[in-house]
Amino acid sequence: MRIVACNGFELEKEKSNSPEEFFNRSIIQYIQDGEEKSLNVLYLRYFDEMVMHWTPYPANPIFQTPNREIYMVDIIALVCLLKDRSLVNRKRMYINSEKELAGYFENIDFQKLEKVFISIDQAKPYDIETAFDYYIQS
Repeated sequence: MRIVACNGFELEKEKSNSPEEFFNRSIIQYIQDGEEKSLNVLYLRYFDEMVMHWTPYPANPIFQTPNREIYMVDIIALVCLLKDRSLVNRKRMYINSEKELAGYFENIDFQKLEKVFISIDQAKPYDIETAFDYYIQS
């Protein structure tokens, strides 16, 4: 799998009675078997406040590349895809449970995630041979 981009953003209210301002969208674009794909993960914005529970970072931004600051919203789709390879067959997913999101972050090697972002922010796609390389071995 070749990672092309990882980004995220806060949704904005489109209508006065819509709940968009309570959600974030994390997007990963990648190439799998020669086909360009993307996974959009919609989740409750409140989960960004729990960054120190699921990551080794104290707050947002969680780390910085030479070109930008990386926030929790930028990494969630990547983490989900690394943890559950069946997601390569999906375009969208919704997470509304703290427990579900916490499960995706279990045993993730965040130092390796930083390398992914440094590469793609330098316009160099990042190749991931196996997702297991991004887990901390017990």
